[in-house]
Amino acid sequence: MKLRLSLLALACAGILSCGKDEAPSGSTSAADSKPAEPAKPAEEPKVLNVLNWSDYIAEDTIANFEKETGIDVTYDVFDSNEVLEAKLMTGNSGYDVVVPSLTFLARQIQAGVFMPLDKSKLPNYANLDPQIQALIAQNDKGNTYSANYMWGTTGIAYNVDKVKERLGEAAPVDDLKIFFEPDLVSKFTDCGVYVLDTPSEILPMVLDYLGEEPNSFDPAVIQKAVDRMLLIRPHITQFHSSQVIDALANGDACLALAWSGDVIQAANRAKEAGKGVQVGYAIPKQGAPVWFDMLAIPKDAAHPNNAHVFIDYILRPDVTANIQNYVSYASGNAKAKELIDPAILNDPRVYPSPEVQATLYNLAVIPPEVDRIFNRAWTTIKTSQ
Repeated sequence: MKLRLSLLALACAGILSCGKDEAPSGSTSAADSKPAEPAKPAEEPKVLNVLNWSDYIAEDTIANFEKETGIDVTYDVFDSNEVLEAKLMTGNSGYDVVVPSLTFLARQIQAGVFMPLDKSKLPNYANLDPQIQALIAQNDKGNTYSANYMWGTTGIAYNVDKVKERLGEAAPVDDLKIFFEPDLVSKFTDCGVYVLDTPSEILPMVLDYLGEEPNSFDPAVIQKAVDRMLLIRPHITQFHSSQVIDALANGDACLALAWSGDVIQAANRAKEAGKGVQVGYAIPKQGAPVWFDMLAIPKDAAHPNNAHVFIDYILRPDVTANIQNYVSYASGNAKAKELIDPAILNDPRVYPSPEVQATLYNLAVIPPEVDRIFNRAWTTIKTSQ
């Protein structure tokens, strides 16, 4: 059965050796008459390396953090869990804070990638919603290794006018058939069809549409998703996870499978540009994946204390709310809700209604052997071979 959900440092410091000068023969030094002072841990340099998703933080968050703490941040971005996992699994990633999605984090926990969070260094951890925490604990037992950053859904993005132009006022924008039925998606070939470059989310959506268990690990069932994707492959303009925002906002894409907040950002950018592009977002009536992106510290992080300072800063209600107001995603920070723009808080694209929540499904933790099947399948789809 489909799993439906109702959403309601360890610092390794060097020890300073404390020697004493040799006293002349027959004399007594002050050091001889006093007990040695306890060794002090070496302080971390004021630097921090962060790797987060693209277009996923407010414009002033990092600058404000640097000003407040004096910690100099190197901030890099990625656009798929697969890319992040490749960096983490090889070790020595060079990052102190990373933001994997929960199902990938769970697999990486099993591989020993992360250090446990030191909750004593995270007073703002108490701001997290217990109900969201309980869901996350299904994959991060005891909420040991991570703190929720944001969460959202994967659904259908569309250019309002171009969809009406091709399919009329009754266009099925909330139905996955607009994407997975060749006779419908073919009507958008000329105006741009984009798909997230992440098989772990797209293949389950195809299976869901086909009436199969979206989290199936059965190779024969997964092949059904591959066959359907090959049918629509001629009509897909691009597989990309970060370019979709600008493509939608500029009118270069009129149909996409994309993340909720990215689509809302695209809609806002389109409105600001004033070129008449209207971008819509719909959670498919068949259901959609719901995902949680998590703040975590690699076990080989060079600056774990600074990493805790950063995570605690992000979990401050005013900081989280500021990020949410900019990126248009939901968060598990209960205290931040009091500070969020009401337009975001009351937007069903961000916080779905209870009825829609009941149709959402969590993505499974994919074991390595199934991950290999997914990756081969995705290569087949993208290359049409």
